[in-house]
Amino acid sequence: MEPERCPGYIGKEVKIELHKCPQCGYEVEIFTDEVKRKCPKCGFEVQRERTPSCIDWCKYAKQCLGEKKWKELLEDIKKKG
Repeated sequence: MEPERCPGYIGKEVKIELHKCPQCGYEVEIFTDEVKRKCPKCGFEVQRERTPSCIDWCKYAKQCLGEKKWKELLEDIKKKG
């Protein structure tokens, strides 16, 4: 039996990106499926430049991400316009 996958999966993998905290300069790890993360050194909220994600095009995004993560991403999209 094959493990369950996202029904909208098209071969993309989640990766880690390093983003410099504008407050203290610490390199913060942000996964490619995340928009922001608090700097572990100073607590400043570091945001990555938003790129299209499954929430933009996949009808299964809410189901795969879960309601909480889905709502969080929608809020971030609305803020950035």
